[in-house]
Amino acid sequence: MANRKQNSANKLKEVRKNTYFAKYNNIPTSPRKMRLVADMVRGMEVTKALGVLHFSNKEAAARVELLLKSAIANYEQKTEHKIEAGELKISMIVVDEGATIKRLRPAPQGRAYRVRKRSNHVTLYVDTINKESK
Repeated sequence: MANRKQNSANKLKEVRKNTYFAKYNNIPTSPRKMRLVADMVRGMEVTKALGVLHFSNKEAAARVELLLKSAIANYEQKTEHKIEAGELKISMIVVDEGATIKRLRPAPQGRAYRVRKRSNHVTLYVDTINKESK
């Protein structure tokens, strides 16, 4: 049994060598707002996505921009060369729900309203653009 686990762990390591991603956990923004920003840049070329995120009015765009820069740096570190324009694209971006902090807000006649402060986790994968397919 240990041999089977070791083989599957080795296969997973090989797959991760060619996977370039960055993850940002517990962002204090609701997942719904973050998904709006994620949908803006999904599938885009990296330098174009950086421009879109930089000039976006949404607060979540600044956090996704930092995450994209981190994913680019991870790619450069693993491949040991700088990226060029048109080389990388956002292959996948996933926004998952994080922990929800629950608070109470005073309401009239001795009641209380529940306030849910949501958070999310974002995972961003980058991959090379195939020149042959163009």
